Amino acid sequence: MDSQLTPPPLGLYVHLPWCVQKCPYCDFNSHALKGTLPEREYLNALLRDADTEAEAASGRPIETVFIGGGTPSLFSAEAIQDLLDGLGQRLHMAADAEITLEANPGTVEAQRFAGYRAAGVNRISMGVQSLNDAHLRRLGRIHGGAEAVAAIHSARAAGFERINVDLMHGLPDQTPAQALEDVERILDLGIRHLSHYQLTLEPGTPFHNRPPALPDEDALADIEAACAERIREHGLHRYEVSAWAVPGEECRHNLNYWAFGDYLAIGAGAHGKLTDRQGGIRRYSRLRFPRQYQAVAGTPQGLAESRRVEAGERVLEYLMNALRLTEGTPMDQALARTGLRREDFEPGLGIARARGWISDDPAILRATPRGQRYLNDLLGLFLDTDGAGA
Repeated sequence: MDSQLTPPPLGLYVHLPWCVQKCPYCDFNSHALKGTLPEREYLNALLRDADTEAEAASGRPIETVFIGGGTPSLFSAEAIQDLLDGLGQRLHMAADAEITLEANPGTVEAQRFAGYRAAGVNRISMGVQSLNDAHLRRLGRIHGGAEAVAAIHSARAAGFERINVDLMHGLPDQTPAQALEDVERILDLGIRHLSHYQLTLEPGTPFHNRPPALPDEDALADIEAACAERIREHGLHRYEVSAWAVPGEECRHNLNYWAFGDYLAIGAGAHGKLTDRQGGIRRYSRLRFPRQYQAVAGTPQGLAESRRVEAGERVLEYLMNALRLTEGTPMDQALARTGLRREDFEPGLGIARARGWISDDPAILRATPRGQRYLNDLLGLFLDTDGAGA
């Protein structure tokens, strides 16, 4: 089956792990900065990783770069310039590559946006989360609503036409009216891409250990419905469970990720996926702790994990993300990127169609609105390696 694999588009994820302080809901690999940011040392470690990734890429073009964190905007524009220059020397960067950098409003002065733009970053993802100062304090954010609005204006003035805003809902003690006000104020700024997602209490976080008072299920349903209606009125369409965009403004990096694309990974705790020249699929991750990572970056000891994705795992791995896409993916694409046969997706697909969870169109793998509501149950049909389920 592996001989049928077609290498998908290739992206690159870069992880910059530090932030000013760790938010109580965050379960990402982020570390509160203590002392001076080791900018140059970490950059050198990233480029050592890039040397090894260049061999794995085998000349395939890098279609997208996503610089995430942590808070990447703690790094100077000069460091981001050197990073992108170094990557360009080692990897085949597509001429029209989408290059995204995550930024938090409390860490970026106006002139730094101009420096990021000059360095080659062409898309900013702004971690706003809310414009309500009381909610921001409860979330442990270091910025206020006015700072967030100013940062969006500064990014636009620096030449960024593509700006995503991350916005949370279902916040502690948040009312539907307050959630809707956040959405309206953000969209009134002309934002063309919005990541609108519900706060969840992730294991191991302070919020999980000491849960705050969150809106009940009825209030959450009201928030979701009212906000979705208002977002549509502003011309954005939902193309993934939590992602909205004006047509043509979708995040190419995330679309590739959700459609079982390949992505190289450099940086502490970064995760990658690669279809190799022998027709196998490999997932890997790098050491999580920055100091440990820096000491061995670019060597085999820098990997925390590297495993082959076996044929029996690929149905579920593909569907876990692809079914989050509103339009789904072509069945032919699923077969090409997994190296599987159509029958390997059965009998799970048949059961899902009978329950009204999957489109009846055999050419498309797409969850129905009902399937989106019961996505975990839908995926449960494919837990067995042969695609069967209860």
